[in-house]
This record gives sequence, C-alpha cells and structure tokens, in this order.
Amino acid sequence: MILAPMQGLTEVLFRRTYEECFPGAISLAVAPFISLTHNMQYARGASLAEQMKDVLPEANAGSIPVIPQILGKEPEEFIALGNRLYDMGYNELNWNIGCTMRAITGKHRGCGILPYPDEVRAVLDATLPKLKPRLSVKMRTGLKDKGEIFNMVPVLNDYPLASVTIHPRLGRQQYTGVPDTETFGQILPLLRHPVIYNGDICTPADEARIRTRFPQVADTMVGRGILYRPTLPLEVAGQPMDNEKRLLLTRQFVRNLMEAVRDHYVKEESALHKTKEYWCLLWKSLDISELEARKVLREKEFTIVDNLIWDLTQ
Repeated sequence: MILAPMQGLTEVLFRRTYEECFPGAISLAVAPFISLTHNMQYARGASLAEQMKDVLPEANAGSIPVIPQILGKEPEEFIALGNRLYDMGYNELNWNIGCTMRAITGKHRGCGILPYPDEVRAVLDATLPKLKPRLSVKMRTGLKDKGEIFNMVPVLNDYPLASVTIHPRLGRQQYTGVPDTETFGQILPLLRHPVIYNGDICTPADEARIRTRFPQVADTMVGRGILYRPTLPLEVAGQPMDNEKRLLLTRQFVRNLMEAVRDHYVKEESALHKTKEYWCLLWKSLDISELEARKVLREKEFTIVDNLIWDLTQ
C-alpha cells in the first residue's frame, strides 16, 4: 500500500511519525508536490528551497521511503529539478497531472492539462530524454469529461513510465461523489504500464473490493483513509485487529503525531493551525463524539487544544 500525497498533511513530519509507530506498514509514499512555479500563491508563497525541505534525505531518515512529486509543465525547470532530486538519491520522480485546485488547473497544470494530450506529449518529449530518474504519473480520469483519459492513453503508452496512478474522479468533482470504477476498469487493460488505484480506500473491505474486482492493479494508494483509520495498512496486510487494539494503536499514533507537531513548530500559532488541520480528520478514527471533537476545534489556545487531545486519547 502506497501513501498518497496530500498537501499540508502527509509531509515528512507525518511520514516519519507514521513509520515510527507502524514500521513497514506503508511500503512507499509519494510526497506532496513541489511546484515548478514556486512563487505562485497556490504554493503558499513557499520558495523552492522551502518546498525541498520535505524531501531532504536527512529529514527522511527513518521515514517511509518516498518519491518526490513535481507539479508543472515547464521542461527546463522540470529537467533541472528532476535531475537535482536524482543527485540527492531519488531514482523515481512523480508528475502530478491530477491536482484539482482551480488556480492550478486554469493554467493547464495538474488535471487542467488532461484535456490537452498534445501538451502532455510535448512535456514528455522535451523532458524524458534528459531526465535522469524514472518518471511516473498520478492523474484523474479527466478535468471535465471522462473521455479525456481515453485520449490520454495512447500518449502515455508511447513513453517508458514507471507507473500510472489513477484517481477515478473528474477534477471538477474534487472529492465529491464516488470514484468512477467503471471507467477505471475500462482503462486498466489499455495502459501498458503498471497501474495503481487511488480513491476512497477507507476500510479493509474497500481495499479488498478493488483487489478482487481489478486483480491486475499493481498496488493501491491510500489518502484520507489513513487519517480516518491509521491502522488500515496493518489490517490490509492481514494483522489481527479487534476494535480494542485498533483504538489503542490509533490513540498512541495521534499522541505521537501531536507531540511531533509540538516539537517541530516554534510558533504556537503555527502548531495550533497544524494540529487542527490533522484533528479535523483524525478524530473520526477515535471513539469520541463529534461534540467532543468540535470542542477542540473551537479552542484558540494551543496549550488548551494540546491538553484536550491528550485527554481524549488516553
């Protein structure tokens, strides 16, 4: 099982804490994207150097093995950054053509490039001959129409990609509705690359259904499901897990993650924001009420929030 890239959530702090709590449960992670247009607002104004911190080898020691991800379509910058990452020890690079943020898609980046297969071909033609690491892609079934992925298949098949990860939703859906597994099933035999399934795997039964229906998939990728149920990869691997054990392991993980947040951020305001960002999803993995969860989110002082979460995970 592979960990999906989620901006603000699955950075190295999360990956390292997860590996410490559940060693080997996740085989691989794709890091949140590094933007080639790194001064744009959607990259939160972060410089390239700031974004690169997430994939520095020294920061990832003892963490889940990671593949860096690039967002953008500028060939020179793509090659330069990809080869820099290769020199840092990364043999694979992932190209994000699935991001749904409107500020990105409007510039034909992320899944905004999916209606334009000729643009994808142009990027691959310009970059692959000069790119040192292998390239994989992560994509949606389209921006506005599922026909877009069918037009993309012949393009992708012309290149030696390491894998293709498909989240079978349209970009305009964001995360609403349900994954279009019918389209995924139609695409699967058409691609000559290893295909990884991503989308709404939140329980062991969800993962089993995908594996049973699509035995050809090379692997599955978990996103929000790992925050709703941190023990999910262990359960998928067959580890016995009754509710008592699941809660015990989950509470310990939440405490460790909150401690990592507290130790990482110098400013309490930053620690408070990050804690609440995680808590919005993680509380659902605990045996607590929504009322108790919302009490944490209403608080404005980090120390109070930290203490409340500690009490709720005992």
